[in-house]
Amino acid sequence: MNLAMRITVIGVGNEFRHDDGVGWAVVARLAERAEQRPLPIGTALLVCDGDPARLITLWEAADLAIVVDAAHAHPGHPGRVHRLDLDSERLCPPGGATSSHGLGLGEAVELARELDRLPGRLIVYAVEGADSSLGTGLSAPVAAAVEPLTERIAEEITSCGGPGRSPLRDGTHAASLHP
Repeated sequence: MNLAMRITVIGVGNEFRHDDGVGWAVVARLAERAEQRPLPIGTALLVCDGDPARLITLWEAADLAIVVDAAHAHPGHPGRVHRLDLDSERLCPPGGATSSHGLGLGEAVELARELDRLPGRLIVYAVEGADSSLGTGLSAPVAAAVEPLTERIAEEITSCGGPGRSPLRDGTHAASLHP
């Protein structure tokens, strides 16, 4: 029997705090792209507000989980993308990039590690933001990073997940993938 690899892409953030919505924007773009170029069977596209318990629940059964989140760095370069493969790197890249959430991704990873609920492989894409104030819409440099990051993630998923059909679409808090 040929079982499909379970792949989960989780966009973390808040679409009502400008650049903090980049994770949701990438997941929405992946869903749009999948209508023309399907992702592998077993791929779930999800969104989450960053709550550690929800993140753990979303990624724990995955063979591969890819998390996309906004990050703050000092000094910052809005739109710059950091790729962190937790098989080989620590969660926070050099230069001080961190999640834009109070209780962040690092805490979720450490809690999942203690509970033995990490996915088979966890990759984090952290996009440096410029504006996390209240409001909708991404800043220009962060918006410019969405399409290249979407393509990069789609290629990564396809290379490890094989051919497939449309992704499973799901979300937390009954959230829509299309803002």
